[in-house]
Amino acid sequence: MEIQSNFSLKNYNTFGIEAKARQFVAVHTVAELKTILGENKDEQKFILGGGSNMLLTKDIDALVIHIDLKGKTILKEDDDFVWVESQAGETWHDFVLWTIDNNFGGLENMSLIPGNVGTTPVQNIGAYGTEIKDTFVSCEAINIATQEIKTFTNADCKFGYRESVFKNEVKDQYIITSVVYKLTKRNHKINISYGDITAELAKNNITVPTLKEVSNAVIAIRQSKLPDPKELGNSGSFFKNPILLKSDFEKIHQKFPEMKYYEVSETEVKVPAGWLIEQAGFKGKRFGDAGIHKNQALVLVNYGNATGQEILAVSKDVQKTVFDTFGIQIEAEVNVI
Repeated sequence: MEIQSNFSLKNYNTFGIEAKARQFVAVHTVAELKTILGENKDEQKFILGGGSNMLLTKDIDALVIHIDLKGKTILKEDDDFVWVESQAGETWHDFVLWTIDNNFGGLENMSLIPGNVGTTPVQNIGAYGTEIKDTFVSCEAINIATQEIKTFTNADCKFGYRESVFKNEVKDQYIITSVVYKLTKRNHKINISYGDITAELAKNNITVPTLKEVSNAVIAIRQSKLPDPKELGNSGSFFKNPILLKSDFEKIHQKFPEMKYYEVSETEVKVPAGWLIEQAGFKGKRFGDAGIHKNQALVLVNYGNATGQEILAVSKDVQKTVFDTFGIQIEAEVNVI
């Protein structure tokens, strides 16, 4: 382990923003992580995973610890289920493909989501009708202050829509080192309730899809809508889909009867933020090297040399215009640093 100074983070964030870390170190084992934390107790620390859910707006005046723990293990299995543990530094999409190759079901709808395994519980990532909470069993995390390992169960994580205990009560207190998922071995619960997946499967004349075919459909959909961060800097969906009380939504819906929505409970509906942003006129707009993607209004992009501040300014403009137009506040899903 070598701590480097004045280290460029351009290749460590999917927006491709140039920012410097005052100090930087990559850790490959839990033992290394404990050592770094123990020897640098008084240092300001910044924990870096896959860099896929953040917008860097400044240099990081801290010791940046890059979590690069690798490995996948089958902990136990029975006729119906398998319990799989992945280390935090595994690339999420590669892990999903590995589960599918082994005919383990439950993660296929979340194919091609950028980032690493360790951050999936933090955000309770989800796509096309599934969320991490549906298959998550537990995770191990190290206490930054004491270096003690703690296990967080599904209930401990207090999962909500793009929410967890790691974004609230214990924010900045723990580093997730591994995650355990319970996946199906047979009688897979295939979820193709979203129209996009149904249409993609129909296009390929697939009526009874396998896990691989669902995954391939999701990948095709995401590739048609979302730019590859390696080719065009982005962080996937920049904004959360707002959830409104039905009573509030009904007043807005009277003004905008064409507004799309989905029921999430007896009292709440979810409105697609992408639809709001597109209707507000931002889809495909460019402001210098910062802009909104031409195929998906939820995605802010770096066309080359945009700064984090420039992308942040675009996001604030989008938020203000959407609120002024519809009276709906949209929140950033991406962490602004």
